[in-house]
Amino acid sequence: MPNISISISTILVWCFSLLLINSPSFSAGGTYETDRLALLAIKSQLHDPSGVTSSWNNAINLCQWMGVSCGHRHQRVTELDLSNQRIGGVLSPYVGNLSFLRYINLADNGFHGEIPQEIGNLLRLKKLALPNNSFSGTIPTNLSRCSNLIHFHVSNNKLEGQIPKEIGNLLKLQTLAVNDNYLTGQLPDSVGNLSDLEVIRIMGNSLGGKIPSTLGLLRNLVSLNVAENKFSGMFPRSICNISSLELIQLALNRFSGNLPFDIVVNLPNLRALAIGGNNFFGSIPYSLSNASNLELLDLSVNQFKGNVSIDFSSLKNLLWLNLEQNNLGTGTATDLDFVTFLTNCSSLKALSLADNQFGGELPHSIANLSSTVINFGIGRNQISGTIPPGIRNLVNLIGFGAEENQLHGTIPDAIGELKNLQKLCMFRNFLQGRIPSGLGNLTKLANLELSSNSLQGNIPSSLGNCQNLMSITASQNKLTGALPYQLLSITTLSLYLDLSNNLLNGSLPLQVGHLKNLVILDISSNQFSGVIPVTLSTCVCLEYLDISSNSFHGVIPLSLSFLKSIKELNVSSNNLSGQIPEFLKNLSVLEFLSLSYNHFEGEVPTKGVFSNKTKISLQGNMKLCGGIDELHLPSCPSKGSRKPKIILLKVLIPVAVSSLILSSCLTIVYARKRRSAQKFVDTSPMEKQFPMVSYAELSKGTGEFSSSNMIGQGSFGYVYKGTLGEDEMIVAVKVINLKYKGASRSFVAECEALRNIRHRNLIKIITICSSTDFKGADFKAFVFEYMENGSLKDWLHQSDDQVEVCKLSLIQRVNIAIDVASAMEYLHHHCQPPMVHGDLKPSNVLLDHDMVAHVCDFGLAKFLSDHQFDTAVNAPSSSIGLKGTVGYVAPEYGMGSEASMTGDVYSFGILLLEIFTGRRPIDAVFNEGHSLHEFAKTALPEKVMEIVDPSLLIEVMTNNFMIREDKRVKTEECLNAIIRTGVLCSMESPFKRMDMRDVVAKLCHTRETFLGRRGSIPSGVGNLTKLASLDLGSNILQGNIPSSLGNCQNLNMFNAYQNKLTEYLDISINSFHSIISLSLGFLKSIKELNVSRNNLFDRIPKFLENLSFLEFLNLSYNHFKDEVSTKGASRSFVAECEALRNILLCAECRIKRIK
Repeated sequence: MPNISISISTILVWCFSLLLINSPSFSAGGTYETDRLALLAIKSQLHDPSGVTSSWNNAINLCQWMGVSCGHRHQRVTELDLSNQRIGGVLSPYVGNLSFLRYINLADNGFHGEIPQEIGNLLRLKKLALPNNSFSGTIPTNLSRCSNLIHFHVSNNKLEGQIPKEIGNLLKLQTLAVNDNYLTGQLPDSVGNLSDLEVIRIMGNSLGGKIPSTLGLLRNLVSLNVAENKFSGMFPRSICNISSLELIQLALNRFSGNLPFDIVVNLPNLRALAIGGNNFFGSIPYSLSNASNLELLDLSVNQFKGNVSIDFSSLKNLLWLNLEQNNLGTGTATDLDFVTFLTNCSSLKALSLADNQFGGELPHSIANLSSTVINFGIGRNQISGTIPPGIRNLVNLIGFGAEENQLHGTIPDAIGELKNLQKLCMFRNFLQGRIPSGLGNLTKLANLELSSNSLQGNIPSSLGNCQNLMSITASQNKLTGALPYQLLSITTLSLYLDLSNNLLNGSLPLQVGHLKNLVILDISSNQFSGVIPVTLSTCVCLEYLDISSNSFHGVIPLSLSFLKSIKELNVSSNNLSGQIPEFLKNLSVLEFLSLSYNHFEGEVPTKGVFSNKTKISLQGNMKLCGGIDELHLPSCPSKGSRKPKIILLKVLIPVAVSSLILSSCLTIVYARKRRSAQKFVDTSPMEKQFPMVSYAELSKGTGEFSSSNMIGQGSFGYVYKGTLGEDEMIVAVKVINLKYKGASRSFVAECEALRNIRHRNLIKIITICSSTDFKGADFKAFVFEYMENGSLKDWLHQSDDQVEVCKLSLIQRVNIAIDVASAMEYLHHHCQPPMVHGDLKPSNVLLDHDMVAHVCDFGLAKFLSDHQFDTAVNAPSSSIGLKGTVGYVAPEYGMGSEASMTGDVYSFGILLLEIFTGRRPIDAVFNEGHSLHEFAKTALPEKVMEIVDPSLLIEVMTNNFMIREDKRVKTEECLNAIIRTGVLCSMESPFKRMDMRDVVAKLCHTRETFLGRRGSIPSGVGNLTKLASLDLGSNILQGNIPSSLGNCQNLNMFNAYQNKLTEYLDISINSFHSIISLSLGFLKSIKELNVSRNNLFDRIPKFLENLSFLEFLNLSYNHFKDEVSTKGASRSFVAECEALRNILLCAECRIKRIK
C-alpha cells in the first residue's frame, strides 16, 4: 500500500507540473520545452500567408526558427521579431510563458484582438513594439510588472480606455508611444515617476484635462507630443524647466491663455515648438529670440496679437515659421520690420504670415531671404507697396500667396523666372498693367489666381505652355482681346477657369472642347459673340457653366445634352433664340437654369428642373408660353384639329394589322429553322440557367448592331450598347466573333465562368443568346449589366478624340483597386472550384454609375484543379490558348507555365501600378531592361511622389498656399503603401508575390489609415422605408447593426463587407415579416447579403431558412459556429433558400459541414 500511495502521489505531482508548464499564466522558471510549446501555441493563432513561421516545427532547433533569437547561455528565447511580415491573427496569451523574453517586435502587421494580460509575466522584457496593427481593448494593467521595460510602442492601433496609472511603475521606461489610438481620460500623474523617460508620443487620441504638473520631474525628456487631443488649460509651465527638451508639440488641442514670458529661457536644446490650433492669446514672448537651436516655430490658428518682436537674426537654424490665422500686426508701417531679420535664417524653407492684421509696405528685403524658401505667404492682410523684382532670387519657390492685400504696381516679369513655382495667388489687390508673358515659362504652375485687380491688355497666349495648370482665375479685371485658343489646350484644367467681368471679345474658340476635366467655366459679363460652340459637349465634367451677359446668338446646341454633370447653367442676357431644348429637362442633376433676357419662344417644358419655379429664371423672353402654373405664362396655342389625326389613323391601322400578320408568319418560319439548327447542339448549363434572348431582340435593341452603338472590343468580339425588354433596360451586348480562332472556346469558357460566380465586383450577366442570325449563321452573345462610366482604361488614358471624363481622385483610385482586388480574392479563394481570370487589365475593369469597379471578360478564365490550387506550377500549360495581354501577363506564362493565381496577382500588381502612376506597362519609356515594376521599385520609398500621376498632387493643395503637412504626409504614406503593394504583387518570381487575401487586407488598411472613417450605422437608417440597396462595404464601422433596419421593407441588397461590426445574431428578428437579419433585420425579398470580414459570432440564425429569393450569402471571415447541413429543409437554411447560388462560410467562420 505505501508503494501504491507513493506512485499515486508521484503521478499527481507530475500532472500538476505538466499543467503548470502548459498554462499561459505560468512564467516563472520554465525550460526549453516551455518556450517551444509557447511558440507553437502562438503560431496556432496566426494567419501567416508568407509562411514566415513555417520553420516553427520539430525538425530544427527553435533558436533557428525565423524571427526567434535565443540566449547563448541557457538557449532560451530572448527575442521575438515578426515585424513587417504581413502576419495576422491574435497574440496568444502563451507569450507570457517565454520568461526569458527581452524584445517583442510585431510592428507593421495585421494583428487584432486584445494585448494579453500575460505580457505582465515577462519580467525581463525591455522592448514591446506593436505599432501599426489592429490591437483593440485596453492597455493591460499587468504591464506594470515588466519592471525592466524600456520601450513601449503601441501606436496606430485601436486601443481604447485610459492610460493606466500603473504605467508609473515602469521606472526604466524611456519611450512611451501610444499615439493614434482611441484612448480617453487624462494623462496620469504617475507618469512623473518615470525619471528615465525621453519620449512621450500620445498624439491622435481623445485624451483631455490638463497636462499634469508632474511632467516637470522628467529631467531626461527630449520629445513631448500631445497633439490632436482634447487637452485644455494654460501652457504647461512645468515643462519649461526641462532643459533636455527638443520638441514640444501641443497643436490641435484646447489650450488657452498667455504663453509664459520666459517660455524657452531654460530650454536651450529646443528645436521645435508647435502649438498651432489652440486658443492662446496675448503677445508672442520676446524670449523666443533666445531659442538659438529652433528649427520649427508654429503658432498658427490662435489669437495672438500685437507686433512680432522676436529677433530672428539669432535663429539661424530656423526652417519653418508659421504665424498664420492670428491677429498679429497693428496695420502700421513697422509691422513687417521683423522680416528683414529673417534674411539671416539661411535654411528657411517656409514662411506664412497669412490671415493677420499686418500693415505697411512689403519689404523689398524679401529678395534677400534664403534661396531655400519654397513657400511664402502673406495673404489676407493689409500690406501695401509693390512686389520687388528681386523676388527672382527665391529660385526654389513653389508657392507665393499675396492675395487680399493692397499691393499696387505691376506683376514683375521676374516672377516668370521662378521655374519651380506651382501656385501664384495675387487676387484682390490693386495690381495694374499686363499679365507678363513670362508666366508661360512656369511649366510647373498648377494654380494661377489674379482676379479682382486692374490688369489690362490681352491674356498672353504663352500661358498655353503651362500644361500643368489646374485652375485659372482672372475675373474682375480689364482684360481685352480674344480668348487665346492656346489657353484652352491645357487639358489639366480641372478645377475652374474664371475670366468673368472683363472686356474679352470675339467668339468662344472651338478648342474649349479640350477642357474635358473642367468643373467650372465662367466667362460671363464680357463681350463674347458668335454661337455657342458644339464642342462644349465634350466638357463632360462641367458642373457650373456661366456664359451670361455676352452677345452669343443662335440656339442652344443639342450636343450640350451630353453635359450630364451640369448643376448650374446660366446663358442669360445674350441674343439666343429658338425653342427651349427638350433635353434640358432630362439633365437629372441640374439645380439652377437661367435662360432670362434672350429671345426664346414656344412652350416651356414642365418636367425636370422646369417643375420647380425657384430653380429656373425665364424673364425677358416675351414669346414663351405654357410651363407650370406658378410661372403665370400664357397658354400655348392649339396644335390643330383632330381631323388630320383621324385620317392618319385610318391609314395606319390597316398597315399595322398587315404588318402584324406578316411578322407572325416570319416568326413561325424562323422558330422552325432555329429548332432545326439546334437539334445538333447541346444546351449548355449556362443556357439552362439564364433565360435566352433572341437574335431579333438584340438586333433591334442595338440598332442592328450599329457602329454608333459599339462601345468596346473584347478578346473575342465586340460590345454594343443597347436596350432590352419592354422597360427598355439599358444593357451591354457582347457579341462573340465566331470567325476569330478560339472564339468558340472563349464563349464556352466564359459561360462556365459566369455560371459559377457572383460577386458585387464582377460583371453581372443578365442573359445570353445562342442562336442564328437572319442569314442562318451561328450567333452567340452575352447580355451584361450596362456600366455607365465605361472602362478603367478610358479614365486612365484619355485620347484627344474621345469624349473625355474627369481625372480620378486618389480615393477613387484606392476604391477601384480594392474593388478589383476583392473580385480577384473571390475568384481565387471563395469560388468553387477556384478560378484564374487570365487577362486582368484596365480595359477589363468597368465602372458603374457609382464608380464601383466590376471585373469583366472571362474569355481566358480557367478553373484550377486540386494540384494547382494557390500555386504557380512550372509544368507546361494544358490550357489551350491561354495568352493574356502583353505587359500584364506573368513572365512565367511565357515559359509555358500553367495558369495560376500568382499569374493573376502579377497582372493585378501591374494594374495597380498603372492606376497610380498613369503609365502603361508597354509605354515607350519601358524599353529593354526597364519595366513598370522596376520604375516603381526604384522610387520606393523617398521618390514615390515623383512617379505618381501628376493629377493626384492636387489633393495636397489647399486654399491656403501653404501645403498642409498632415495631408501631404498622409497622402505620401498612402501612395507609398500602394506602390509597395504593386511592386510586391509584380515580382518576377511567382513565389515572392502576395496572396490576394493579403492584398485586400493591406489596401483596406491603407485606405483606413488615409481616411480614418469610423463610427456606427445610425439608427435613423430605419426611416428610409423605400431603401432597396444599402452598401456600407470597406469602412471602419463598429458596434451593432441597428434593429430599425427592419423597417426597410423594400431592402433587397445589404453589404457590410470589411467593417468592425460586432453583435450576436438575434433570432428574435423573425418577428419582422419578410425580413432577414444580421442581428436585426432584412426583407424576404433580399437577394444579396454580404457581411464578411467583420467580428460577428454565435450561431447562424434559423430564420435564414425563409429567404427564398436569396442568391448570394457571404458570411466569411467572421466567428460563427454552427453545423451547416446540405440535407433536409428542417436542418439547414441552405435547403430552404431555393434561389441560393453561392454561399461563403470559409476562413475564420468555425463551421462544421454535415454531409
